[in-house]
Amino acid sequence: MRQEVSQAMCGDRNYNIWVMRVLGVDVGARRVGLAISDASRTLARPLETITVSSQADAVQRVARRIGQLDSEDDAIAAIVVGMPSRLDGTPSEQTAQVRAFIALLEARVRTPIVTEDERLTSREAESRLALREKDWRARKKQIDAAAAAIILQDYLDEQ
Repeated sequence: MRQEVSQAMCGDRNYNIWVMRVLGVDVGARRVGLAISDASRTLARPLETITVSSQADAVQRVARRIGQLDSEDDAIAAIVVGMPSRLDGTPSEQTAQVRAFIALLEARVRTPIVTEDERLTSREAESRLALREKDWRARKKQIDAAAAAIILQDYLDEQ
């Protein structure tokens, strides 16, 4: 994993700025949405939706994609996985599945993994997509990556 540094000046001081991206992940039983930040870690955008057949398939394919992204000039500094919960904050049925996904992914990649609350992100993604895409079939193909972008943007805004 390469870490590139840019230099910035503020007054008479030089500052090093790490130029690396962050990957957002929205884990589902049938699809996994991926989103990527820009190198300055300011903006998130949908990257792709991966259709999976099992949790093992999801971990393998996401780990492979992380390897591909890490080989690029501005590698991956962190992975943000959306953590599902009920509206009151208690764990949902999917919480244990996502925790298991994270444990399996941690065994395959060296990149740090953090979690971010994903409550209502799929609804927000659906609402945003509905504004510009009227066909629900087309929206369905994009919703997981759009939800991953919302999860990632929430994380970036907190940093």
